[in-house]
Amino acid sequence: MSTTPPSTPAKAKARLGIRAWMNIVLAECENAAAGLDAEPVHDLRVGIRRCRSLADGLRTMDPDPSWKHMKKAGKTVFQALGDLRDIHVMQGWIEKLSTSKLSTLDDGVAKKLLDHVHSNEAKCKQDALDVLRQFDRKQWRQWSRSLSRRAARIRPGSVVFKHLVLEKWTAAYDLHKRAVHSRSQIAWHELRIGIKRFRYTVENFLPREHAAWGSDLKELQDLLGDVHDLDVLWNMAIHIGVFPDPESRTRWGQKINEERSQRLNRYREKMVGKQSLWQRWREQLPSGPGLRAAATARLRVWASYLDPDQVHSERVAQLSLSLYDGLRGAGLLMQDPQQNSRAVLQVAALLHDVGKSKGGKAHHKDSFRMIRNLPSPLGWSAQELQLVAVIARYHRGALPRARQKSLQLLDPPDGRAALQLAGVLRLTNSLDTRNGIEPRLKVGLDDNIVLIQATGYSPLDPSAEEIAAARHLLEVVLRRPVLVRRLRETVPSPKAQLVVRSHSPRS
Repeated sequence: MSTTPPSTPAKAKARLGIRAWMNIVLAECENAAAGLDAEPVHDLRVGIRRCRSLADGLRTMDPDPSWKHMKKAGKTVFQALGDLRDIHVMQGWIEKLSTSKLSTLDDGVAKKLLDHVHSNEAKCKQDALDVLRQFDRKQWRQWSRSLSRRAARIRPGSVVFKHLVLEKWTAAYDLHKRAVHSRSQIAWHELRIGIKRFRYTVENFLPREHAAWGSDLKELQDLLGDVHDLDVLWNMAIHIGVFPDPESRTRWGQKINEERSQRLNRYREKMVGKQSLWQRWREQLPSGPGLRAAATARLRVWASYLDPDQVHSERVAQLSLSLYDGLRGAGLLMQDPQQNSRAVLQVAALLHDVGKSKGGKAHHKDSFRMIRNLPSPLGWSAQELQLVAVIARYHRGALPRARQKSLQLLDPPDGRAALQLAGVLRLTNSLDTRNGIEPRLKVGLDDNIVLIQATGYSPLDPSAEEIAAARHLLEVVLRRPVLVRRLRETVPSPKAQLVVRSHSPRS
């Protein structure tokens, strides 16, 4: 529920982040437990809400279970304080409406409302105090250290956070359209929650945008918070039957509706139309090719938290794109009407080893399941992510067979594309020698043979046997032999370099 701005310590405002807010929660727990007064209770709920909002965003990229556990621990305290917070807010609204908006003839209604609120206050305080005493502060402090280190791996203001904010914007904007259309109490309340989540995500992950948007976002949250408070007050008054006659009910209804309408009209002024804040915010978030690139960057970050050797996966992605471009240039790969196979292959290469985080031997199967269960990020379709999962599934292990369930999930054209791209990934995964040499390769045709020249390759190296086996799938899908040879790069001799320099123009 809305109220005056919380008395958040200045140091938290100066260094917003998961650790700062988790430390605020610990401090406010002590303040709230001292007397469960309105302001510290509100400040504690604000701190917990921000921690949970941060966890919601970060756990979409970092699957560490501690995020979920922290959210659950915070939720227990947050909910225990919810009823008490409602009492504080209702008391404020009742006093405001009865003294400044209604005549003294309605004092009887206000008294009944206050009596009802106060009758529940003692029990709510005791319940909240019991939960605060059981709150594991030591565990919370440990999470504040470990989770802040994990969160620090992503730079605030980065494109992955812009993509995350865009997701929150999209969810909130959908709720906005529903609320404006239906005008129901539930729709306005859900919109308030959506804007709140959008606001906290911007505040903690996009500092530059928050500097420009923060005041508007807070005003909108407060406006819709007041609307929700007034709806709760009216429903409570009806439920407990405080009105002595129809005239009293009408007067209170008119005044509550007047306050409510003022706030909704203000909301519409700012948020409806082509020049609304919704549109201004959207213009500053990723779109078009930038949206797809941001989604790809977010998938890369997700993989980085799971892949024990991300450097290897980055090298494999580089090799895969080089091989793909060479084969496409030679006309050996099927035409791609949507022009997305290259991006799909790149993401499959970046994500192909995430299954190693499970610790099993068949990590390619774990990778398939993990990628398949990912929600498709904005800018990527569910079909494309499914294709990525299948390609990663066959980067090693047994050769794909038509009757396997993973392939049956795809339409025939996608199935053929998946086999070709899996053949590329399977070979390039084996070509990464992991010996510190920068991977490079060239593709050529010698009669009917595909000739691939790769840096670091040696027919006498133990990896040559693995490479020979890995090229088989590509040979099957291309229907021609594939040979791998060492890429010999010519380095100019010192004498030749001297001649080149001696004929260079003088500065």
